[in-house]
Amino acid sequence: MLTETSTFPRRDGNGAVLCSSLCLKKVGENREEKEKSGAMSFIGAASCCHFPIISGAVIGDANAGTRLISPTMSMNQNPSQPPNPATLLTSITKLLWGPSLPPGLLISTVRTGWNSAWNLMMAQLAPSDPSGNYSRPASKFRLNSSDTTNPQFSRGSLHLYVGLPCPWAHRALIVRALKGLEDAVPVSVAGSGQDGSWEFRDRTPSPDADLGVLVPGKDNANGCRTLKEVYGRRKGGYSGRATVPMLWHSERKEPVCNESYDIIEFFNSGMNALARNPELDLSPEPLKGEIEEWNRVIYPNINNGVYRCGFAQSQEAYDRAVNGLFATLDRVEDHLASSRYLCGEALTLADVCLFTTLIRFDAVYNVLFKCTKKKLVEYPNLHGYMREIYQMPKVAETCNLGAIMDGYYKTLFPLNPGSICPVVPSGSEIVNLSKPHNRESLSAVVCR
Repeated sequence: MLTETSTFPRRDGNGAVLCSSLCLKKVGENREEKEKSGAMSFIGAASCCHFPIISGAVIGDANAGTRLISPTMSMNQNPSQPPNPATLLTSITKLLWGPSLPPGLLISTVRTGWNSAWNLMMAQLAPSDPSGNYSRPASKFRLNSSDTTNPQFSRGSLHLYVGLPCPWAHRALIVRALKGLEDAVPVSVAGSGQDGSWEFRDRTPSPDADLGVLVPGKDNANGCRTLKEVYGRRKGGYSGRATVPMLWHSERKEPVCNESYDIIEFFNSGMNALARNPELDLSPEPLKGEIEEWNRVIYPNINNGVYRCGFAQSQEAYDRAVNGLFATLDRVEDHLASSRYLCGEALTLADVCLFTTLIRFDAVYNVLFKCTKKKLVEYPNLHGYMREIYQMPKVAETCNLGAIMDGYYKTLFPLNPGSICPVVPSGSEIVNLSKPHNRESLSAVVCR
């Protein structure tokens, strides 16, 4: 309990008082002056230049022998300015235990509280099984074979909702661009909200937009402020997870699909009548089996593998995920030493799915998701392969590295409580992504 006669002399590491006699004399003078005028102050800390001002109102009877005081601190000794909370907290901790570390009891209490809150938030953000392994929730809305040939899917009847940080939404953006479906399927780009939800905002001028790179903006189909509001417009409402990508039927006012692989298969083969590049086939019949085989390897170990590392809720779950991730990256690196793409000479949907994880690897997953064994730039074949796809027409415009990093570092609070976003690593800078990849030399070898 703080009283009028509390003293807080400043001491060095050996406990010696550091305040000079001049300071203490000044304290006494100030005390006499303030007592004459009816004002109260703390002895020692109140006017000494080595302490913040601590002033306050008397609580209770002013004539009592001991009076409680509600303290207010200010490091700049300007009573007209409100106290800075961070400065106030720092001052209190210095008064309580000086330059030493906080007491062990306080540390253990805070750690217990934080762990409990972290587990609660992670249970909502990243559901896990009893062993702590991340378990991705299944998509609610799926396409079927009849949907892909439905004549009601006319130009403009479908609308694509995406978020730039999301690698699953990025797949849909890339296939939409490669197939030339930009006019047939308009898009709305949501940004990351502080609470982790997807929200729409007024588009502000940015260098990325000036270069043709996609940036977050308004909801161009429904005029909603959040993606959750869009999902809620379906008949009967919706209370599940509002995820991207989501294909919306603008006439029926309902989600058509929010499973990324269904959407990219549909864009590849179900909308050729509306595509500007219908001859491009990213899943040709002779390669379907090989594409599916690669997907069975890449999805659990790389695409979802980075999330299993970042969202692991036990050391054992993390160890399993990170070992599987890098074993698979090593395997793909060896394969790409003699194959231009995963399935030979042709770009396929399997390559698109792998690319959207690779482009985020060094900038996000290596750091935030603790995928730290190696950087992608240390894999020469994988990094060259990623650069080749990045340099394909229209692909770079779908890669907004600033929005990607903000969406992870500033939104995933349980993984990055301070929301500090690091600089873009050199291997992910546009100037380096644009360097020659020399992957075409592999095609020349095959042709011989």
